[in-house]
This record gives sequence, C-alpha cells and structure tokens, in this order.
Amino acid sequence: MKFFGQTISRFGLLTAVAALLFTSGCNIVKTDQKTARLLKTEDASQADLIKEINRFARVNSIYAKMRLKFEDNSFAEFGSKEVYRSADGEVVVQRPASIYMKVSVPVLKSDVAQMTSDGKNFRVAILQDGGSGKYKKFVKGTNNADYSKLSKNLTSSNLDNGTVIKESVNAFANLRPQHFTDAMLVRPVDTANAYTTSTIFQIEEDATQAKKSPLRTVMRGYYLLDELVKQADGSLRIERRFWFDRVGGIRLARQQIFDAVGEVESDIIYGMEGKLTAAADYPNMPLEIQVTRPKEKYSMKLTYQTPELVEIGDTYKDSAFLLKNTWNLEEVDLDQKLKEMVTVKSPSANSADSTRNQ
Repeated sequence: MKFFGQTISRFGLLTAVAALLFTSGCNIVKTDQKTARLLKTEDASQADLIKEINRFARVNSIYAKMRLKFEDNSFAEFGSKEVYRSADGEVVVQRPASIYMKVSVPVLKSDVAQMTSDGKNFRVAILQDGGSGKYKKFVKGTNNADYSKLSKNLTSSNLDNGTVIKESVNAFANLRPQHFTDAMLVRPVDTANAYTTSTIFQIEEDATQAKKSPLRTVMRGYYLLDELVKQADGSLRIERRFWFDRVGGIRLARQQIFDAVGEVESDIIYGMEGKLTAAADYPNMPLEIQVTRPKEKYSMKLTYQTPELVEIGDTYKDSAFLLKNTWNLEEVDLDQKLKEMVTVKSPSANSADSTRNQ
C-alpha cells in the first residue's frame, strides 16, 4: 500500500490508527456514563435457602393487630390505581390454612367487615356500608371456585364517595381471607417436589438514599428457588418461586404462588425484618407483608402495629375460623348463584345450538 510515497503494511496501518485513537485524547473509544451501583452479594447453597424457608414454616399460628393498606389496581393497564385509607386489622392465622380477619375504621373504632376461611370455604360479613344498608351482606363461598362471572352483580364499586366507612367498604368488600394465609404462614418444603436454584440481578431504588443521590439506583442480586410439582403425566409444574435477597446476608424477600397453568396467583413481598413477640424465639421476621393478587386486581399491605405484642404458637379451635351470621345479615351463597347462572344460560345455549343445526 502506497501512503505519502512510502509502502506500509496492513498491520502497520492498523497499528498507526490504534495509536492515533488512544493518544489523541478523542472520546470515540471511551466515555464515562452513570450506571446502577452493583451491591456486594453473599453466597448460599440450596440447603441454606431451604433452611430459611423452614425457619419461617415453624410458625404454626399468629395473632396480631395490623394496619391494612388497600390498593385497587383495576385500572393499572391505564397507569392508574386507587389507594385507600389505612384500616385497623385483627388477624388470626393457623396451619394448615385457617384465618380470621377483622377490619375496622381507625377513628370510629367500628367494624367494617369480618371474614374467615377454614382452608376450604370462606365467609365474609360486610357490617357497614355508609348508611344505606344495601351492601350489608353475609357472603359464603368456596376457596378454589371462580366467581369472576358474578363480579358485576356483586361489586360495590358504585358506592357513593364521602365517608370513611364507604371508602373502606369499597376497598374490602371483595377481599377473600384465604389470600393471606400462605403470605403469613409460609408452607414448608415438600420432599416429594423438585427444587431448582438460579440467580438474578435487578435494578432497584435504595430508599435509604436521597431521591437525587447518585447512590439511590442499585443493582441487587437474588437467589431464585423454584418449587416444581410432578404431574400425573410425568411433567413438572411450577407451584412457588422464592426470592432471596443476597445483600448483607440471605433474606427471604418475595414469594410467588402460581396456578395450575403457570400464571401468578399471589405475589408476596416481605418488608424489613425485626423481632416478633416479646420473646427471643422469632428474630428476623418480616414486619410488613404486601400481597398482590393480579387476577383480582388488588394489593394489600399488612403491617404489624406492635410487633412485640404478636402472639405465636397458640392453638385455636376450629370454631374460631367459622364465621356465623349473628347479625342476621342477608346471606349470599356464591356457589348457589353460580349454579343458578349456569342453569339459566343452559336453555338458551341449547336453543342456539338447535337453531344452528336446522
């Protein structure tokens, strides 16, 4: 190659260009940019992760007074949500899947709703609705039933705004108590299931740093522990996924529960840790739990009001989880309503089929 009257090899030309780029001070090769701060991670084995789950699982029952914060995500696809005022809650949960929950208005100290589930069936009593009495009901149903077809008939979203009670009813009328049992009482691992471990990094905000601080955006590492259930045909189905925060130790930070087709049923976030009960038996337990139900389009945050007064390990009678209609409220049997809806639709469906066949 001829260059200013001299012959230069291809190798020599490349060397000259590289030298020019690195010595001329131009910014073509290297530029300084801000990025998320990578947090130091800790290592753990799968046995360590399972041990942490089983530490949570040794809690057999909890009685606590809590603060409940409800979010309605019905319009999340449009970038909007409704956040309701905090309510007082009294919660009793006991293995395997029993729960009693009472919701009260903080200022008025009056009950808005009470609800129970024995693991198979649930009962919800709406005790106040702002004065009209139209939505004061005693609702019964089955935990694993799909009542989405009845939602239009049973929704309370058309309540008038104005009072704390009306806001609370609008928020809590469609809650189901069984949504919170697995969140508060983590189920232990099962040797019949398969478990796989992987890692992931997420860009997050560090709330301990100022909003405009360059240290606020961080990259946090997690272990993922997937629980796989063997199906009759030999295939595996994911049932739960546990997220373990690896920064500053190993902490159970999140639990996702999946339905039969692999859709997220519950997304549970465990907040900052602390000691529950006055004794020293339950350190490093979550003091705040946020349950998101994507299908039902709501989220609720449960925060222990006084962690040291929480009672763990007591045994409660089955009757504590079977709510009775002592208020003589109008009873709504969702299973019966669903059955009636199917019965009413069947004749018309058969008629339509006959018309098509003619």
